Amino acid sequence: MSDNKQILVGKIVAPQGIRGEVRVQTYTENPTDMKQLTIHSPRLSDGAFHFVRAIPSSSVIIARIDGVNNRNAADLLRGVELFINRDDLPRLPDGEYYHTDLIGMRVVRDGVQIGVVDNVQNYGGGDILELDNGDLIAFNSVDVDIENKTIYQR
Repeated sequence: MSDNKQILVGKIVAPQGIRGEVRVQTYTENPTDMKQLTIHSPRLSDGAFHFVRAIPSSSVIIARIDGVNNRNAADLLRGVELFINRDDLPRLPDGEYYHTDLIGMRVVRDGVQIGVVDNVQNYGGGDILELDNGDLIAFNSVDVDIENKTIYQR
C-alpha cells in the first residue's frame, strides 16, 4: 500500500451554466464513482462537493459546491484539485493495484534496477509505467511485489 494519504481523483475544469455548477474532470475508473467519494480540497470545506450528473461518453461530471451559487463564483474554482483519503478506497482483489500504490516503486529488469515509477499513463492500449529516467514500460509485462515495493519487468 502507498504511503500517500491523499489521492487525486479529479479537477474542476470550468463552470457549468449560470447557477454555479462546475465541470469536473475525473480520474476515477468510472466517472459516477464520484457519487460515493468523500471529496477533500484545500479550497473546499468537507462535505461541500455534491455529484449532480455524469456527461455521457466522457470522464467529465457536473457537480455542485456548497456556497457557489453563480457562474462567476464557479469560475474562481477552475483548476481546484479534488482528493480523497487513501484509506477510503476499497480493497482490491489480488493482482489489481491502484496507480497511487505503484508510484514510487522501483522497477527491476534482469536483477538490475532500471528506474522508479514516476507516473502511470493510459492512452487506450493499457497502463504504461512512466519511470523517473523517462523510460516507458507496459504494465502487462511486469510482476508486482507490493510488500517490497518492487516491480519486476519480464
